[in-house]
Amino acid sequence: MFSVIIVLIIIALVIWAIVTNIRIVPQANAYVMERLGAYYKTWQVGLHVKIPFIDRVARKVSLKEHVIDFPPQPVITKDNVTIEIDTVVYFQITDPKLYAYGVENPMAAIENLTATTLRNIIGELELDQTLTSREHINSKIRIVLDEATDAWGIKINRVEVKNINPPKDIQMAMEKQMRAERERREAILRAEGEKKSAILIAEGKKEAVILEAEASKQSAIKAAEGESEAILMVQRATADGLKMLNEAGASQPVLTLKSLEALEKVADGRSTKLIIPSELQGIAGLASSLTEIVKETPKRKPATSQSTNPPATGTDNSGQNA
Repeated sequence: MFSVIIVLIIIALVIWAIVTNIRIVPQANAYVMERLGAYYKTWQVGLHVKIPFIDRVARKVSLKEHVIDFPPQPVITKDNVTIEIDTVVYFQITDPKLYAYGVENPMAAIENLTATTLRNIIGELELDQTLTSREHINSKIRIVLDEATDAWGIKINRVEVKNINPPKDIQMAMEKQMRAERERREAILRAEGEKKSAILIAEGKKEAVILEAEASKQSAIKAAEGESEAILMVQRATADGLKMLNEAGASQPVLTLKSLEALEKVADGRSTKLIIPSELQGIAGLASSLTEIVKETPKRKPATSQSTNPPATGTDNSGQNA
């Protein structure tokens, strides 16, 4: 019975030892393993079992991208202006073994290296260049840090200069300059707006004048077309009338009479001169003669009165002759 208890205890201890030494490495992680105090291997994602009392997990390393926001660092520019710059470093661990054994405190090492590199770069630039060369500063710091941290199993992905804080007096002068520049740009934009507005108004007036002239032109064209159409209608009516007279077999006197009627209508106008066709000149003269004859006819005496009253001179002459 006692032996059975001992066996059960041994089995429980074995099970406990196996269970407590099973490790599951999650995604984007790696475990640096040591055996008897020396580096043994690096466990990647998955299920692993270590030997109790012999193997141990020396370091758990995250393979995700890390972000470190360093506090502002005082640096001096080439023109002896002290400014404060804070940076942000994005890095990723590529070799867990080098990261575990390369440097004692990787984060502190990266911070000190960043500050040193930043002072070297800013010392070669003047204040104006520093304020306008962020991309150049970021790129140069990244290259220097990436080369230095490669031996630590770290890759620097990018470095960003977060803020550049010049001294208060310089900052006030810069703000004043920026305000003046902003006011200048606003004045330029306002002037450009007024210019565009004046151009649009002038173009509108120009288009209005053009449209008015076009409307007058179209009105004149329509009026001329109306007069032309009226003349054509009169001519067409006259032609139709002549055609009807011709088809009716009108004689020459009738045609002459119609011509005289047309001449009468022409004479009713305001013209001071009339051009009479040669065919109508004779008829006009005949009509004038007939008018004069008609006017003179009432002045003449009848023939019967002359026969009943012979002249007295004839009787006297005859008696004297007798």
